[in-house]
Amino acid sequence: MASLRDLKSRINSTKKTSQITKAMQMVSASALNRAEMNAKSFVPYMEKIQEVVASIALGSKDATHPMLQTRPVKKTCYLVITSDRGLAGAYNSSVLKLVHNKILERHRSKDEYVIVAIGRVGTDYFRNRDMNVVLDVIGLPDHPSFADIVKITNKTVSMFADGTYDELYMYYNHFVNAISQEVTEKKLLPLTDIASSNKLISYEFEPSAEEILETLLPQYAESLIYGALLDGKASEHAARMTAMKNATDNAKELIDSLTLSYNRARQAAITQEITEIVGGAAALE
Repeated sequence: MASLRDLKSRINSTKKTSQITKAMQMVSASALNRAEMNAKSFVPYMEKIQEVVASIALGSKDATHPMLQTRPVKKTCYLVITSDRGLAGAYNSSVLKLVHNKILERHRSKDEYVIVAIGRVGTDYFRNRDMNVVLDVIGLPDHPSFADIVKITNKTVSMFADGTYDELYMYYNHFVNAISQEVTEKKLLPLTDIASSNKLISYEFEPSAEEILETLLPQYAESLIYGALLDGKASEHAARMTAMKNATDNAKELIDSLTLSYNRARQAAITQEITEIVGGAAALE
């Protein structure tokens, strides 16, 4: 059995750890409210731009754009959204495991794919395994604005237009609620699935549908990336809040168990001392 000093030391260290995890839980809970609001407030914009793009692309027979056309796949791009910090449960590992398995399943050589990593965890994971990371973003704020990622989105979309890769898959955690996040795989490019759930609206184009799509389609693809990032940030805060709550609860249970062991050991020591005193007194009689 551990000594009283060892037990007391473990109790104190566990209490300090629980204070840290409790504080992190409260910080994540506070950040979650704003992150969830950001993700939900972006949905109406996404729905409207999808409606406009679908109306132009599907409503005009003459409208064509390279981003709408499927071509033979020689190289695939994987855009992976993770966090810069850990202590978020399975938030990062679930996404990275899925992407890694998909790459091993689909490709036999590094020349067949490229990776765009958003977040330090994903960047370090793929670089440590010598996987083909061509772009990475580290240090995004907890509540990113579009200006924070405009360069990476522009570069990612332009690489498709330049023929650097022929299709783009995006992986992130979709925010369902505070205790549930779903790993999501979405084919982003080419834009073969842009049908709007709403009734298509007839637009008059000036100067032409092709020129409008030339500007609008890259913005649409970039907005999909930004929307996924906002969704992922909300999922990150929710996952970290849940993980830190579980850690705090486990620390409390451990403290209770250690305190019980400490009290039993202390009681045994006192009983032993009393027995020795009584035995010594009896020997003197």
